[in-house]
Amino acid sequence: MNCLPLGMESLPVEVCLKIFCLLDYQHLVVAQQVCRKWKLLASSDSLWSNLFKERWGEDSAAFHDPNGSKSWKDVFEVQDRCDRVGVGLKIIREGSYYYLVHQGEIQRCLGSRGDREEARSLICHSNGLERESTGETGSCLGILDKILFFIGDLEVASADTKRSRVT
Repeated sequence: MNCLPLGMESLPVEVCLKIFCLLDYQHLVVAQQVCRKWKLLASSDSLWSNLFKERWGEDSAAFHDPNGSKSWKDVFEVQDRCDRVGVGLKIIREGSYYYLVHQGEIQRCLGSRGDREEARSLICHSNGLERESTGETGSCLGILDKILFFIGDLEVASADTKRSRVT
């Protein structure tokens, strides 16, 4: 099944990329979800490099220039997250999931409130605590995961309050 509207499939890649250059980062992310071809095209390093330079400038782009395993899209996402939540150690909520973030990089997915068991096992495993395989459903760090979710809720509530004061 072709994902492109009639006529667009015949456009050269260069023309498609020029069209994608006209999109902001939010619409570029949406375009990536249309089909595999658009995902590949909208993930172009040149597109994300240009978006980065437009938003944070040439000097910042030279400083953050990705090397090795990172792409410009990854660098853009980290810098955007730094702008939104800061660079310190924070717990943020995106959708229904909570993440531990340090310097804009997601360090660990804590799961969602509905996935407390999964989050608890992540926390236990990351702290070197292994629950015995006795089928015990007790929490090795039950209070810790409740505190982490509570802190995450506080972070979200305080950010919403700060935003409403500004506007």
